[in-house]
Parts: sequence; C-alpha cells; structure tokens
Amino acid sequence: MAHEHDVYMLLTETAVNQRDPAAIQQYAGRLEPLAARDEHPLYQAIAHRAWGVAQRLAGDLPAAQARLAQALEMFTTLGADWQAARTHLELAEAASDPAAARAHYTEALAAFEALGARPDADRARAALQALL
Repeated sequence: MAHEHDVYMLLTETAVNQRDPAAIQQYAGRLEPLAARDEHPLYQAIAHRAWGVAQRLAGDLPAAQARLAQALEMFTTLGADWQAARTHLELAEAASDPAAARAHYTEALAAFEALGARPDADRARAALQALL
C-alpha cells in the first residue's frame, strides 16, 4: 500500500509534467512537509524541483533558480542521475541567459545519453539545437 508521501510525490510530478501551477502548489504543498517529516531526501528534492517550476511559470526566475539548484544538489548527492538530468532541463528553462541554458541542456543531454534515456535525450538535444 502506498504511503501518503508516495501519493503526493506522484501527484506533484504529474502537476509538474502538465505545467499546472495550481496543482503544483496544491500537491507540492502537501509533499514537502511529509517528505521533511519522513526524512525522505528524494521526495524533498522532487518538491524543491516542483516549486522551482511553479516559480518559473510565475516569472520569478531567481526564486526558481534557487529551488532548482537545491533540488539538483540533492539529486546529485543521492546519485539520482535521471532526476538530476531532469532538473538540468528545468534549470535551462529558468536560465536568464542563453549560455547558462546551453550549459544545462548540455549536462542533461550527456546524462540522458549515458543512461540510455532516448526520449529525454531527444528532448534535450532538440532544446539545445533550438538555442544554436
């Protein structure tokens, strides 16, 4: 049986994938305290990434970059390479200059290729080529 934090993690990830700020606020707002209570760093990082996406969608790039950087650091520490690569994509979207975006897309592409995550690598490659 799924724990409450598992359910909110899935709902949070779905809200992020749908780029739905209201749903992100609803579900990440529930996930973050549960993940902290349960000392679940993976879910804490997922909540940070979700808030970063919501802040980017709201146009608050500095806050988004801070949350996304926090998520990236946690995913990297955990060795969650796919999650880190996904966060690089989000950091690229929140970048305030093309050079930073290019660097994050490049990191994401390299990680996705190393993992054999072809659809994600294709997405990162297309975004990177759009910058050139």
